[in-house]
Amino acid sequence: MISLTDSQKIGMGLTGFGVFFLFFGMILFFDKALLAIGNIFFVVGLAFVIGLERTFRFFFQKHKMKATSFFLGGIFVVLIGWPIIGVILEFYGFFLLFRGFFPVVVGFIRRIPVLGYLLNLPFISGYVDKMSESNNMV
Repeated sequence: MISLTDSQKIGMGLTGFGVFFLFFGMILFFDKALLAIGNIFFVVGLAFVIGLERTFRFFFQKHKMKATSFFLGGIFVVLIGWPIIGVILEFYGFFLLFRGFFPVVVGFIRRIPVLGYLLNLPFISGYVDKMSESNNMV
């Protein structure tokens, strides 16, 4: 069992709320208020979970500046009122930032009974394997 500090528990809650608001904002035809709240909760929750200094170091590494620019630029574009373009920029930046984690996530999901079966289907398996290959470590 992993023990979490109180600030990490708060961060997990904030990150969860952020993902919920982002998902709900996209379902409601890219509602910019919900997307903005979700973005703020997600980034603040991430800072609570891993700490301010580690968050800053993660986002502002030299080789991740392009990804960080897209991610934070997408958040800014959502905040100024262009939610569809902002979400596209955020997803691209998120993919570039966290692509080193994808092989671990895919390996974990493959162990879940129903989702693992779906990921191992012949026409999906090749695509997921190709997408989860990454030479860049986090």
